[in-house]
Amino acid sequence: MKKPVVQFEGFSFQYKAQKNPSLAGINLTIREGEKVLILGSSGSGKTTLANCINGLIPFSYPGEITGSCKVNGRETRELSVFELSRDVGTVLQDSNAQFVGLSVGEDLAFSMENNCVDRETMRRRVRENAETVGMGRFLAAQPFHLSGGQKQKAALGGVLGEETRIFIFDEPLASLDPRTGAAAIDLIDRIARNNGGPRRTVIIIEHRLEDALFRPIDRVILVDRGRIAADMGPSEILQSTILAEKGIRLPLYISALKYSGCGLGGIQALEDINALELGPENREKLRGFFPAPPSGPGKKNPAGNEIIRAEGVGFSYETAGGGRQPAVEGACFTISRGERVAFIGKNGAGKSTMAKLICGICRPQKGAIYLAGGDYRRLTVKEIGERAGYVMQDPDQMIVKDIIKDEVELALRLRKAGGALIAERGAKALEACELYRMRNWPVSAVSYGQKKRVTVASVLALEPEILILDEPTAGQDYRHYMEIIGFINRLNEQYEKTIIFITHDMHLAIENTDRALVFAGGRIIADGDIFSILADSRIVEEANLKATSLHVLAGKAGLPAEDFTRRYIGYEKALLAGGEGPRADSFRGGGAR
Repeated sequence: MKKPVVQFEGFSFQYKAQKNPSLAGINLTIREGEKVLILGSSGSGKTTLANCINGLIPFSYPGEITGSCKVNGRETRELSVFELSRDVGTVLQDSNAQFVGLSVGEDLAFSMENNCVDRETMRRRVRENAETVGMGRFLAAQPFHLSGGQKQKAALGGVLGEETRIFIFDEPLASLDPRTGAAAIDLIDRIARNNGGPRRTVIIIEHRLEDALFRPIDRVILVDRGRIAADMGPSEILQSTILAEKGIRLPLYISALKYSGCGLGGIQALEDINALELGPENREKLRGFFPAPPSGPGKKNPAGNEIIRAEGVGFSYETAGGGRQPAVEGACFTISRGERVAFIGKNGAGKSTMAKLICGICRPQKGAIYLAGGDYRRLTVKEIGERAGYVMQDPDQMIVKDIIKDEVELALRLRKAGGALIAERGAKALEACELYRMRNWPVSAVSYGQKKRVTVASVLALEPEILILDEPTAGQDYRHYMEIIGFINRLNEQYEKTIIFITHDMHLAIENTDRALVFAGGRIIADGDIFSILADSRIVEEANLKATSLHVLAGKAGLPAEDFTRRYIGYEKALLAGGEGPRADSFRGGGAR
């Protein structure tokens, strides 16, 4: 048996600003060369656990420690962060907190400079690492001018310069498009395998279980309320009920198999959708379970009530060399009042820039944008903000107040709203985002996922007609995802709020949108139904998308992927509706045979 490299024994930790421990009674051993996935809901203690390993606790986040936490046999509290960094390399969830160089190249070279690597070797390794993570042409770029996904890739490249044997990746997929996310998981797997040398120890903290299983995992550790709730192999935990009980979303293909009554225990390679073998009996169960959607009209896409129109919109950013880098080119589209639209596509394709153009943060250099039929060039950013609310991808770029309640109420106070209105709307937004009990907490004391909910609440408090959410599900566990998306969908259905999701989460797109605009290279290459788009291999390839696991499962069952996905989503919506609308039983029939 290989030697332990991380050991927790009776370990507890309580932050200085909190009354109760964030970790309690942790007993955990991770051995040399293991690849471990840590799951848990937002605020469950996952990141706290990682920060105890890399030394950020207690040196950057003070608090009370009891018990033992050892890395390579040494107590972490007796080591400095610098000493621990020789053993543990970390890619933080918040990429902005990790950059130290003025350019991507400088940042990738930083650890090698500290280790006195000779200049030629350093230059070669920087180029190699940049190419590995797809940032080879961005070596001269300033990190803070990159898109969220590009920042994540740059941070991933930076950790490759370390000579460490233990790597921690905190939410490595949070800002990556589906194809790049798969490449990141593949890269992490290669880091673990170490080119055939001694395997490195890898710890991945991630909400997106389905995507994290793209490459083999040795163990899945489930953290719940600061305690270890499960420590199992991936196949074992997928067959259990504990993930659903603790608010972790199952991979779509596992849900489909469970709904149809397939025997998971008899399926080979259950944790790998591409390798699993269904067998004739399970194929027949899948083919018979998901019938045609119920007859009658579904939700109609609004028409003739235009709220946003873009005509030939173009915008480019100034580069470090004084040139211009096109971000959006020739964008033409209309969005009707009450529509739910997804902006999807590869990192840096222009999705977030288009959102900033709609909100007036940037203004078109070519073409024009109309809001509710009027040219918005006459409106100030503040006036546009009362019509179109924008929740940014990085919560730290939005939050300016120290206390959660103050942040949520800030926009109303700046507009000199009455005290009663401020209290009413603030409380309503806090409750919708499940933050009311934390309203008097300092922002610094909450997790990244909770910060995301703070920014959503701060925009909801203004009750804008148009709500634009940039990666709203990044850093969110399934329970909070359902609560926030459920609330946003009610705003859409009951008050005709227009919703735009900028997302790499194909689950979100297929479940909660009426239509998708696909961006690639600054242009809109497709505009239409999300199910049809994901079934078009040309669009999927050009936009760095990835078909969901339902598409792969449908192929293994001998069913048309687009049709199977529609029927699965219809069935799941019926389950969620409960007593409202068609019951799940009404979906059972012979239509899918």
